[in-house]
Amino acid sequence: MGPQKKYLFCPFNACSTLLIDEEPEDTKQAQCPHCKGVFCAKCKVPWHTEFNCDMFQKLRDKGEDQQLEELAKNKNWRRCPSCKYYVERRDGCSYIKCRCGYAFCYNCGVRASLTSHTRQCPSCHK
Repeated sequence: MGPQKKYLFCPFNACSTLLIDEEPEDTKQAQCPHCKGVFCAKCKVPWHTEFNCDMFQKLRDKGEDQQLEELAKNKNWRRCPSCKYYVERRDGCSYIKCRCGYAFCYNCGVRASLTSHTRQCPSCHK
């Protein structure tokens, strides 16, 4: 009697195809032959590009909120002081205007004046 086959389901909700796990134990990245979605065979979730498997497992145990907070920290995202929505500044000066309309300094969070805009934040001088 040969080795017993292992099965797993495609982790994408729109697919969920039953797959035969034929990959060696150290293989992590796999692609579903049905939906072509790339997933982590070790963690059995869509591919997690921002974290290695060990970090992902630790964060998964802590919950989705902790995963988002760690991702935001790694990406240097900020939360709007008004609505708490995560925002990202790609370039330009340190002032940013959130989708809620609140304008603030991306570095220190102090509210920005919408009538007089200066090159540097008067609070953190960045």
